[in-house]
Amino acid sequence: MAHRKVPKRVFPRAKEDAAVAKTATETPQTTDSAYKLAFQDTDFLLRDDLRPVRFQLELLKPELLLEEANIGSTFVMYGSARIPEPGKAEALVKSAVTPKQRRIAERLQAKSRYYDEARKLAQIASQCPLDADGKRQFVVCSGGGPSIMEAANRGAHDVGAESIGLNIVLPFEQTPNAYVTPHLSFQFHYFALRKMHFLLRARAVAAFPGGFGTFDELFELLTLVQTGKMAQLPIFLFGKDFWRRVVDFEALVEEGVIGENDLNLFRFVETAEEAWEKLSLYYATRERSYRHRDPSKAA
Repeated sequence: MAHRKVPKRVFPRAKEDAAVAKTATETPQTTDSAYKLAFQDTDFLLRDDLRPVRFQLELLKPELLLEEANIGSTFVMYGSARIPEPGKAEALVKSAVTPKQRRIAERLQAKSRYYDEARKLAQIASQCPLDADGKRQFVVCSGGGPSIMEAANRGAHDVGAESIGLNIVLPFEQTPNAYVTPHLSFQFHYFALRKMHFLLRARAVAAFPGGFGTFDELFELLTLVQTGKMAQLPIFLFGKDFWRRVVDFEALVEEGVIGENDLNLFRFVETAEEAWEKLSLYYATRERSYRHRDPSKAA
């Protein structure tokens, strides 16, 4: 058939033109930065004027790669970068010099069990089967760093599953933990774009004990759900004693700055099994409700 000979494209790909540009004869004109192809000119791309373009690129690159990786949804896990795994917790206590350092080290040691819980939760989530469309669901996603983040990626690695790491450029060196899947390891310049990618595919979120970064991510998520900018989803706070000690949620209700129903946006849990049981119940109930509303989905 004649139509089989119709070419798919008539213009060369950007990659091909870039290769040709590299072989240009060196002259005063071709060696000047003005002559570089715009998408190959790093100095040009890093100009302040190009910030909107960099925003777009930082949104687009992970989106395309996650789509190509067939990831339908994620289970996001937030948590401290300072809580040691249980095997290293005792050494932290022994290295303390002052009484204050020892008290802090002992508190971190007490929370080290959440490393194991994050790891177990990731193991469970990573064994979720493909959906009817062949998409991977509840793929583990962490901030890509150490401690609780490492535990999340490690749990996925334990069962031979891939997991995502969303790192951020910081003034001090930050290297992705060894358990992040290399082709799903992303680095961001803009916190705002990183936050978007945490939540675009999130269908469940677990927040383990953590500091400013964990609070930042958690309370932005709660605000998005509270204000209706994002649909409700299972949000688990691991460690009821920790969260109630550092945040007086009931006081916020008593002061009138949040509603009593806002306390239903999240659930306290202690173990991976408890969280997964609540998640399974949430989506089973949601599916039954959906079928009840939509006759076409009735059994």
